[in-house]
This record gives sequence, C-alpha cells and structure tokens, in this order.
Amino acid sequence: FYETVLQQEVLADHGSHVAFKGGFSLWLATSAVAVVYQGERNAPQRLGQDNFEMYFESEDIEAVWKQIEEQWPGVLHPIHEHPWGQLGFRIYDPDGHIVEVGEPLPRLVKRLAAQGLSPEEIHERTSIPLPMVEEMAE
Repeated sequence: FYETVLQQEVLADHGSHVAFKGGFSLWLATSAVAVVYQGERNAPQRLGQDNFEMYFESEDIEAVWKQIEEQWPGVLHPIHEHPWGQLGFRIYDPDGHIVEVGEPLPRLVKRLAAQGLSPEEIHERTSIPLPMVEEMAE
C-alpha cells in the first residue's frame, strides 16, 4: 500500500520494520512491542493506538524533548538509546497514538563514530548498509 498507492520509496527493509525515504517508517507491532515497552508489556489487542507508531526525526532531539517534557503530559518514555544506538523518545498524541521522535541516522552515525566505533562496527550495531555508513560519516 505505502509503496504502490502512496508511492513511498523504501530506504531500508528489515522485514517487520520498513523505513521510507523522507523519514516515514512502519514497524510491525508484534516485533516492536519489546522495544517500545522495554519488555514490560504484551502487544495490545487493539490496533492503531498502543501498537502503531508514527515516527519523526529531529536534528536537535534534546531541545524537542525539553519542550515536550515541560508541556506534554502524555510521555511514554524519555530519551534513551535503543539497542541499535539511536536516541529517541516516545509520547502519545491526543488520540492515544504513539509518536516517536528519533535522531536522524546521519547524526547517529556521526555520534557513534565520535565514540570511536569504526564504520564496520557502526554497520554491525545499526544494520545501516556499510556504504551508507561511510557516506554519512563523511
């Protein structure tokens, strides 16, 4: 549907997680629940809210988080580092849908490189294709 009807171009397909060019991403709830709820919940039966996530990126995720923290009561979790290294936080929108704000992949790659990881180590940790890692690191 997203590729053919909405004409979204796939950037990376990880099976249950598909990232599209332009920053839109879909993640199958049954695969995402362990990360979203950090293993503390089972997948909800109701679709479209607690097991559907809208994802956005921000170059200044810390500033966005500070604004959210001060003004929005619907926080699912504050900024933390996901298993693949990316920083992100999640909130609920007014309709109860999960919204994630994450750091862009080029920022992630540069941050991991600044921590001393090689391009190969960054590729292994993030599953970003090695040529993309090398390009982003420049």
